[in-house]
Amino acid sequence: MKLVIYPAVEADRLHSLRSAAPSAEWVNAATESEAIAAMPGADALLGKITPAMLAAADQLQWVQSFTASLEHYIFPSLETHPCVLTNVRGLFSDVIADQVMGYVLCFARNLHTYVRHQIAHRYEPLGGESARVSFASGPGTVNAMDRATIYLPRSTMGIVGMGAIGCEIARRAMAFGIAVRGVDRYPDRVEAPEGVDDLLGIGELPTLLGWSDFVVIAAPQTPETTGWFNARTLSAMRSSSYLINIGRGAIVVLDDLVEAIRTGRLAGAALDVYEIEPLPADHPLWDFPNVILTPHTAGYSPAIAGRHLAVLVENVGRFTRGEPLLNVVDKSLWF
Repeated sequence: MKLVIYPAVEADRLHSLRSAAPSAEWVNAATESEAIAAMPGADALLGKITPAMLAAADQLQWVQSFTASLEHYIFPSLETHPCVLTNVRGLFSDVIADQVMGYVLCFARNLHTYVRHQIAHRYEPLGGESARVSFASGPGTVNAMDRATIYLPRSTMGIVGMGAIGCEIARRAMAFGIAVRGVDRYPDRVEAPEGVDDLLGIGELPTLLGWSDFVVIAAPQTPETTGWFNARTLSAMRSSSYLINIGRGAIVVLDDLVEAIRTGRLAGAALDVYEIEPLPADHPLWDFPNVILTPHTAGYSPAIAGRHLAVLVENVGRFTRGEPLLNVVDKSLWF
C-alpha cells in the first residue's frame, strides 16, 4: 500500500500517521512535482490534490482533505473520479459556537458599543440620563436601558445549516434561554438537539428569517448557497434582527448587506467570513458601529491541532483495514 502526503507534514505528525499504517510506503512530498512523481501506484493522497496529481494517479482509491471546507478544493475531474473523498468536518463545532455566542452577547448587552466608548473615554450608558431610572419608579416601568438591551430568554435564533456546527450553536443558544429553530437542506437527516423548536427545509427559509432575532449562517459554500443571502433574502429579516455569518463568505452578498445596514433594514451584523478575504481596508462595513468583524478566526483554538491529527490517524487506520471512512463527502454537493 502506498500513501502520499502533500504538502509535507512535520516529522511528529508524519510519525503519528505512519503508526496507523506501519507497513505502508509513505511519501511526504514537499513540492507538487514530488507529489506528481509519487502518484503512480498510490492508493491514497492526504492533503491537497491538484488536477496534475490526479491525472498521474493510476489506482487512487481515497483522498483525505486537510480542510473541512471544499469550495476551493474540488475540481471537475476529482468530482467525477471514483475515489472516495473525506474531509475533517466536526473539529470546530464547539469553538465556533462559542464565537457565535460571543457575538450574540455583544449585541444583547451592547458590549461592542461600550468597547468603542472605552477607547473614546466616554462613560455613557446607552439611553442617556433616562437609563438611570430607579427601580423605585414603579412596577412595570421600562426604562431606556431596558430598551437598549436584549433579554435573551425572550429572543429567537434561526440557524441556517444544521450540521455539527449548527447543532452545537443551538445547544449553546438554548442554554441562554433562546428559542431556536433551524433550516437545513436535508432536515430529515438532522438529529437536532432536544429543545429545538422546529427544523425546516430550505424552502421555508423566509419564514425562519421573519421569526428570528438572530439569524446564524452555519451552512457550507456550495453551488446552491453561493450568493444565497442577497437583497431579496435579507429583506425577509426584521429590522430589529441581527445577521451572523460563520459559514462561508460567499454565501452573503456584501454589497446587499451594506445597503441593508445603511438603510436600517437590519439592526446589525457579525461576520467572520467574507466574499473577499482579507476584507479591504476601505470597505464600508468597517465603519458601521452596529457591525462586528473578525478575521476568519472563529475556528481558532489550541484544541484543534490534536483533533485534526486524530481524524487523519483514525482514517488512515480505517483505510488500511478496509473499514468505512469518517467524513465521506458527496463530491457533487461539496460537503
